[in-house]
Amino acid sequence: MKKDNIIQTKSYNFAVRIVKLYKHLSQEKKEFVLSKQLLRSGTSIGANVEEAIGGQSRKDFFAKLTIAYKEARESHYWIRLLKDTDFLSDKESESLTTDIEEILKIIGSIQKTIRNTNS
Repeated sequence: MKKDNIIQTKSYNFAVRIVKLYKHLSQEKKEFVLSKQLLRSGTSIGANVEEAIGGQSRKDFFAKLTIAYKEARESHYWIRLLKDTDFLSDKESESLTTDIEEILKIIGSIQKTIRNTNS
Protein backbone atom coordinates (compact mmCIF):
# COMPACT_ATOMS: atom_id res chain seq x y z
CA MET A 1 0.00 0.00 0.00
CA LYS A 2 1.36 3.42 -0.92
CA LYS A 3 2.01 5.55 2.13
CA ASP A 4 1.07 8.79 0.43
CA ASN A 5 -2.54 7.82 -0.30
CA ILE A 6 -4.19 9.10 2.84
CA ILE A 7 -7.74 7.92 2.12
CA GLN A 8 -6.51 4.44 1.26
CA THR A 9 -4.55 4.25 4.52
CA LYS A 10 -7.25 5.78 6.72
CA SER A 11 -10.08 3.69 5.30
CA TYR A 12 -8.02 0.50 5.75
CA ASN A 13 -7.09 1.39 9.32
CA PHE A 14 -10.73 2.20 10.05
CA ALA A 15 -11.77 -1.20 8.70
CA VAL A 16 -9.28 -2.91 11.01
CA ARG A 17 -10.75 -1.03 13.98
CA ILE A 18 -14.27 -2.01 12.93
CA VAL A 19 -13.38 -5.70 12.64
CA LYS A 20 -11.87 -5.61 16.13
CA LEU A 21 -14.91 -3.75 17.47
CA TYR A 22 -17.24 -6.32 15.90
CA LYS A 23 -15.31 -9.12 17.60
CA HIS A 24 -15.59 -7.31 20.93
CA LEU A 25 -19.29 -6.51 20.58
CA SER A 26 -20.26 -10.00 19.45
CA GLN A 27 -18.09 -11.91 21.93
CA GLU A 28 -18.23 -9.68 25.02
CA LYS A 29 -21.57 -7.89 24.73
CA LYS A 30 -23.43 -10.52 22.69
CA GLU A 31 -24.61 -7.84 20.26
CA PHE A 32 -24.90 -9.22 16.75
CA VAL A 33 -27.36 -7.19 14.68
CA LEU A 34 -26.16 -3.58 14.90
CA SER A 35 -22.50 -4.56 15.03
CA LYS A 36 -22.89 -6.69 11.88
CA GLN A 37 -24.35 -3.68 10.07
CA LEU A 38 -21.36 -1.58 11.16
CA LEU A 39 -18.99 -4.37 10.14
CA ARG A 40 -20.46 -4.40 6.63
CA SER A 41 -20.50 -0.65 6.08
CA GLY A 42 -17.24 0.07 7.92
CA THR A 43 -15.21 -2.44 5.93
CA SER A 44 -16.93 -1.52 2.68
CA ILE A 45 -15.47 2.00 2.74
CA GLY A 46 -11.92 0.78 2.19
CA ALA A 47 -13.00 -1.85 -0.31
CA ASN A 48 -14.69 0.81 -2.43
CA VAL A 49 -11.70 3.14 -2.11
CA GLU A 50 -9.52 0.30 -3.42
CA GLU A 51 -11.95 -0.25 -6.30
CA ALA A 52 -11.91 3.48 -7.04
CA ILE A 53 -8.12 3.51 -7.17
CA GLY A 54 -8.27 0.64 -9.65
CA GLY A 55 -11.09 2.29 -11.61
CA GLN A 56 -10.97 2.10 -15.37
CA SER A 57 -12.04 5.68 -15.93
CA ARG A 58 -12.53 8.94 -14.08
CA LYS A 59 -16.27 8.25 -14.05
CA ASP A 60 -15.67 4.78 -12.54
CA PHE A 61 -13.33 6.30 -9.93
CA PHE A 62 -15.96 8.88 -8.95
CA ALA A 63 -18.75 6.28 -8.79
CA LYS A 64 -16.79 3.99 -6.45
CA LEU A 65 -15.75 6.93 -4.31
CA THR A 66 -19.40 7.96 -4.03
CA ILE A 67 -20.26 4.48 -2.76
CA ALA A 68 -17.42 4.74 -0.23
CA TYR A 69 -18.86 8.07 0.96
CA LYS A 70 -22.33 6.56 1.37
CA GLU A 71 -20.90 3.62 3.33
CA ALA A 72 -19.03 6.08 5.57
CA ARG A 73 -22.29 7.97 6.23
CA GLU A 74 -23.95 4.67 7.14
CA SER A 75 -21.06 3.74 9.44
CA HIS A 76 -21.42 7.10 11.17
CA TYR A 77 -25.08 6.26 11.80
CA TRP A 78 -24.33 2.82 13.29
CA ILE A 79 -21.63 4.27 15.57
CA ARG A 80 -24.09 6.84 16.91
CA LEU A 81 -26.77 4.20 17.38
CA LEU A 82 -24.41 1.82 19.19
CA LYS A 83 -23.38 4.67 21.51
CA ASP A 84 -26.94 5.79 22.19
CA THR A 85 -27.99 2.21 23.00
CA ASP A 86 -25.07 1.83 25.44
CA PHE A 87 -23.07 -0.72 23.47
CA LEU A 88 -20.22 1.79 23.00
CA SER A 89 -18.77 4.04 25.67
CA ASP A 90 -18.46 7.77 25.09
CA LYS A 91 -14.70 7.35 24.68
CA GLU A 92 -15.05 4.53 22.11
CA SER A 93 -17.67 6.37 20.10
CA GLU A 94 -15.78 9.67 20.15
CA SER A 95 -12.66 8.05 18.74
CA LEU A 96 -14.59 6.22 16.01
CA THR A 97 -16.65 9.32 15.23
CA THR A 98 -13.50 11.39 14.84
CA ASP A 99 -12.09 8.81 12.41
CA ILE A 100 -15.23 8.46 10.32
CA GLU A 101 -15.78 12.22 10.13
CA GLU A 102 -12.21 12.65 8.91
CA ILE A 103 -12.79 9.96 6.25
CA LEU A 104 -16.01 11.71 5.19
CA LYS A 105 -14.20 15.06 4.87
CA ILE A 106 -11.39 13.55 2.80
CA ILE A 107 -13.73 11.70 0.43
CA GLY A 108 -15.96 14.77 0.16
CA SER A 109 -12.95 16.91 -0.69
CA ILE A 110 -11.81 14.46 -3.39
CA GLN A 111 -15.34 14.43 -4.85
CA LYS A 112 -15.47 18.24 -4.86
CA THR A 113 -12.10 18.44 -6.61
CA ILE A 114 -13.25 15.99 -9.28
CA ARG A 115 -16.52 17.91 -9.80
CA ASN A 116 -14.62 21.20 -10.11
CA THR A 117 -12.13 19.67 -12.55
CA ASN A 118 -14.97 18.38 -14.74
CA SER A 119 -16.75 21.75 -14.83
